Amino acid sequence: MLSVGEIIDLCSGKLLCGSKKVVCTNFVKDTRELQKGDTYIGIVGENYDGNSFYKEAIKKGANCVILNESYFDKQKVEEKIPVLLVKDTLECLNVLAQYKRKHVETYFIGVTGSVGKTSTRDMIYSVLSRKYSTLRNEKNYNNQIGVPLTMLKVQKEEMAVVEMGMNQLGEIERLSKIVRPQIGVITNIGTAHIGKLGSRENICKAKLEITTGMDKDGILILNQDDDLLHAYYEKNRNNRKMITIGIKEESDFGAKNIVLMEDSTTFTVTFYNQEYDVYVPIPGLAFVYNALVSIAVGTLLKMDMETILEGIKNASITKKRLEIVKRENYTIINDSYNASEDSMKASLQVLASRNEKRKIAVLGDMLELGEFSEKIHRTIGESVAMANIDLLITVGQDSKYIAVSAKENGMDKKKIYSFHENKEVIYFLKKELKDGDVLLFKASNRLNLSEIVEKL
Repeated sequence: MLSVGEIIDLCSGKLLCGSKKVVCTNFVKDTRELQKGDTYIGIVGENYDGNSFYKEAIKKGANCVILNESYFDKQKVEEKIPVLLVKDTLECLNVLAQYKRKHVETYFIGVTGSVGKTSTRDMIYSVLSRKYSTLRNEKNYNNQIGVPLTMLKVQKEEMAVVEMGMNQLGEIERLSKIVRPQIGVITNIGTAHIGKLGSRENICKAKLEITTGMDKDGILILNQDDDLLHAYYEKNRNNRKMITIGIKEESDFGAKNIVLMEDSTTFTVTFYNQEYDVYVPIPGLAFVYNALVSIAVGTLLKMDMETILEGIKNASITKKRLEIVKRENYTIINDSYNASEDSMKASLQVLASRNEKRKIAVLGDMLELGEFSEKIHRTIGESVAMANIDLLITVGQDSKYIAVSAKENGMDKKKIYSFHENKEVIYFLKKELKDGDVLLFKASNRLNLSEIVEKL
């Protein structure tokens, strides 16, 4: 909890009206989510200025509003609640989050990587929650705004699992210095954001920034099967405390006897000369890696294996991430939240493992790939051709290269359709769908493929 007076001191703020004694316990940036008694902070986004909604926040019962001083210029404000002006609300948010971190005894686990951040976070949360009071990011709150807001929600929780995302160098460093995780996790290094960062090596450098907020006793968990993380481990194994997980490479926590089923996965985990059978209620090889990370974290935090396995068995993932939706006559795999080369290939593997009559892949653009876009979309076309997919539907601009490549790699052109807009896909599928079909929806979030799911 922070009083308005404390916020003024920490952020060099100016109080226009109201009392310094008002206490702020929950901070929100969206008036649609604001509950009576929350503190509203106006953030300037790409397409909006949160400062302009402050009156709406007051009407909804905000106990205080924090705004950019530049928004008001010379305006006069007279409200009953405190209206606090700061030079930069985003910087204020970071300062408050750092202050909060210094004054809580919570143990922090930071999670980053190109693919699987959210599902790994969710599985770790499921495991830790079996023994400890645990907090995690809400929704996709993994960026320069979401992580500080998550930190400000911490009260007396014993554990917090914080996902950290980025699209350029320096962002995870800033987040790591706010969170200061005792355990850091890097799931893998893919090609997401390669258009901005230029190479996987730079992406790896950006992900490794998670270590900047960790002290010398912090433990880094790495995926040994990732070539760049494996190289980092070999080079730095004597200089930093690290735990490895993997399926192919020999690791501290390994997996064997993997069985991939339609709706679940089983495997045997091996670590420190011990073996346990693991049941994951979600399909796909990616969730074997997630489970290995969760087992490693639980073990480091002194949890017994029975409790860890129960947490994995009861894990659930955030919606629109390999979410299985059963309709009356067909099945939807809704993985439409976001997409990258690696996650697209993993989702196609899940689709290929299904036993329905027809397997339909609805694939859209993967964004932020820059000059690499055509090449990476073409690699997905190769994967489609090898996955024994019955029908390929692409939507968007660059996804046409998926279609072209699938045809070049042997897929029947009569089974390939390309569209520009979601409404065209909806119209087509409503005519084309048959009983017993299974459909995968996968694309970058901006394409909003969930709109198609909702219409079917």
